[in-house]
Amino acid sequence: MDPKNPTFPEFNFAEGELLLINKPYKWTSFDVVGKIRNSLKPLKLKVGHAGTLDPLATGLLIVCTGKLTKQIDTFQAEEKEYTGTFTLGATTPSFDLETAIDQEFPIDQLTEEAIYAATAPFIGEIEQYPPAHSAVKVNGERLYVKARLGEEVELRKRQVTVSEFEITRIALPEVDFRIVCSKGTYIRSLASDFGKQLGNGAHLSKLTRTRSGNFLLANAFEVADLVQYLRSKREEAKAKTDQ
Repeated sequence: MDPKNPTFPEFNFAEGELLLINKPYKWTSFDVVGKIRNSLKPLKLKVGHAGTLDPLATGLLIVCTGKLTKQIDTFQAEEKEYTGTFTLGATTPSFDLETAIDQEFPIDQLTEEAIYAATAPFIGEIEQYPPAHSAVKVNGERLYVKARLGEEVELRKRQVTVSEFEITRIALPEVDFRIVCSKGTYIRSLASDFGKQLGNGAHLSKLTRTRSGNFLLANAFEVADLVQYLRSKREEAKAKTDQ
């Protein structure tokens, strides 16, 4: 898709549409859904997304409308691909840039060989703790709510599958990666565990979802472009009815 000249199909939102959206940085997944829902007014439609992206992540967000919202669980269960950056030598409570650095480590002793080798224990079926600053629910309450209030939370390990974990660039303290994984995998937790595997510290400093199932970020719409298009179509329809 040409990002400068996006072309849009004839949508049938009531019947059901699957929209591939490139979620902007610092937007919540709910922000995207709300923006699209508002642009479809006065139609009263169900709109939902298939797989949350953290506010500091960008990339592919699948948004469903109308009857297709019934298939959200199916789309959400698909394998995901991510690219991004780990920053070594420092940790944060949230495992990403949402919170400030709380501990620092020297990185002079880290070698490229050790960094490449550190991926091996994370390939296959693994167990990981979700971040305390996450949307996982404990006793009906989101973990990030408890974490922001400073409350202690008991985290439970969850089993996930990482089928590919590739280091694509090393420019310490930054390490770029590509990961293919199952639903429910926390890349932030992988960042933290990766640092521990190296006898060091690490946090996630950049994350982009590039694929979900067979759907690619390369085919996604920008939110602003789609919303502008939907509003223009709504104005056209209103002009016709006013004639």
